[in-house]
Formats: sequence, structure tokens, C-alpha cells
Amino acid sequence: KDILVKGSKKTSVILRDGIQVDVRVVKAESFGAALQYFTGSKDHNIQIRNIAVKMGLKINEYGVFRKDTGEYIAGRTEEEVYRAIGLQYIEPELRENRGEIELAKEGRLPKIVRYEDVRGDFHIHSTWSDGTASIEEIAKRAQEMGYEFVGIADHSASLKVAHGLSEEDLLKKIQEIRRLQERFDVRILAGTECDIKPDGTLDYSNKVLKELDFAYAAIHSKFKMDRKEMTERIIKAMENEYINILAHPTARMIGKREPLDIDLERIFEVAKETNTFMEINAFPDRLDLNDVHARMAKEMGVKMAIGSDSHAQDHMRFLRFGTAVARRGWLEKKDILNTYDLREIEKAFGR
Repeated sequence: KDILVKGSKKTSVILRDGIQVDVRVVKAESFGAALQYFTGSKDHNIQIRNIAVKMGLKINEYGVFRKDTGEYIAGRTEEEVYRAIGLQYIEPELRENRGEIELAKEGRLPKIVRYEDVRGDFHIHSTWSDGTASIEEIAKRAQEMGYEFVGIADHSASLKVAHGLSEEDLLKKIQEIRRLQERFDVRILAGTECDIKPDGTLDYSNKVLKELDFAYAAIHSKFKMDRKEMTERIIKAMENEYINILAHPTARMIGKREPLDIDLERIFEVAKETNTFMEINAFPDRLDLNDVHARMAKEMGVKMAIGSDSHAQDHMRFLRFGTAVARRGWLEKKDILNTYDLREIEKAFGR
């Protein structure tokens, strides 16, 4: 759309959607230093520079240098930059000055989950409710994506705007999944996104829920309740033996709806007691739990499950956004259900 600055080392442009992009050209020996410097965050970089100063060094986008002589020490890679000031390499997502520098000094940073560690997706809607793809089409796409499993979690009866399924239709959907499974290597898990009613009861009876491979519980109505009342509403649902995952726990919609007024610490305590997984909903409008809450859940011993909340085949690619949140939340492979093998998943679901 527009060129702001044009030069041999820096060019800045405005894209058609209004986003500014800066393109910088640096020497090979400065590439890692520049990447680290412009990645930030600002607070992280300030602490990094303070460490360097105490060592008689200087760090900028061109490299690490001796302060007295100006001698170049490092800068080709980010790893070099951190090593030069005595730190373990810090992944970009952790660079927020939230304790990562102290742990890097001791070589005790978590080995955060990798994108390739994720084996499948638990939260996909089909044409049975408000999705645009059939279960067969979803299974084909999942297989193309190299998934080991895919969870079909359609809406429940009370969410009429999303064509929620009656108990009778849910049982029919399970039968369709069992028939389709014979034709696919990818495991198709029969699930539901079951609404939590205002009194904390669920949309489906236990008689039906027990026929599923797993079940989400979710709030899609009456978002304005007293903090204690809303917290107890969620806890009551989590205490049901057939509920495995709490979907988008704070129910926020970025730029559209504020998070629920709930006691997350209490919810996480109950999640640990009931072996309920907290979802990291990867849909771009949600990203719920966020990174701060995900880290809090991890520190309280709670495990998480990532779901794309896909309503179309193209949405299935959103799963990586959830993995990005997990990485920012310091989550390791062991903290995320999507990294488990099928035997471990079945054990976790207690089915």
C-alpha cells in the first residue's frame, strides 16, 4: 500500500491491511544479535543488557562486544548471544522477564512443547451441528495433516443457534463414527461440547455421555453471573465423572466479550482433584486459556488439551496457535494431552 522508508539496510512498508512491516538487512555476524534484539521483549532485553554490563560487555543489534576495546565476541546466532553472557538459550516465547533469565543462569529452563509434538486435535465441529465439513471429510483432512487422532465435538441440544444435537442424534453420530473408523487409520474420537446449564447441570444425561470417547463441558449462555455462583456452576460440571475437558474456560471472545468473572485458582484446584483437563482453545477469536493462565494451571499441577474449535476444514490449521499459547505458557510435552499416544489418552479419559 505504501513505502515509508527505503534504503540498503532498512525498508519499511505499510501492507494493504494497515500493518507496518520493517525489513532489515544485517551482516552474517550480526544476524543472531539482530534477531534477538528485535524479537524482544523490551523488559527481557533490558535485563540481558544489564547482565552484559556487569560482565564488561555491551549487547546491541550488531552483536556482543567488549565494552573497553569494542572487540566483537558473538552475534551470528541467538544461541551465541546468550552463551556469551553465561545463559542457557531462551526460546523466543519465554522472553518476557517472567523468571526465565534467572532459570537460564542455572540451566533449568523448561523444555517447552514443540509443534511437532502435537499428535491430534480434540475440538472439531462437523455438519452434525454447526460445522461445514462431514466427519468423513474431517478424518481425511486429519490423515493428510499426519494426525494420529481427531476429536469430533459437536454442540449439545440447548445451543439451538448452533444446531445442537439431541441425545438421539448424538447416539446416531457415534454410530456413524464407529462405521467410518473401519476406513481410516486416524483414530476418530466421538466427543461432544456439552453445555453447562446455569445451575451447573449438563445438557446430556450420564447414560448418553458414557457412550462417548470423551466429553467437553462448556459455557455458552448466561455469561453474567455472580463470581461465586459462576465458579460453582463450572465446578459442578467438572465433578461429573464423564466430563474430561473444560472448553474455553474463561469464555472470552477477543474484542467482543470479556472473560467470565470466575475464581480460576479454585477451578484449577478442582481440575486437579477431578483429573479434568483445561482447554487451550486455539480459535483466533478465543485463545483461551491465555498464556498467563496456562502457566498458572501448570504450576498448580493441571494438565491441558489444545483444541482448534474448527467449524470448517480450513480452521483445522488453527491448532498451532494453541501450541503457540502453550509455548508462551511454559508448557512442556508432559503437560499437554495432545502429545500423548492413544493408549495414554484412553487412560486419561477413563473410558
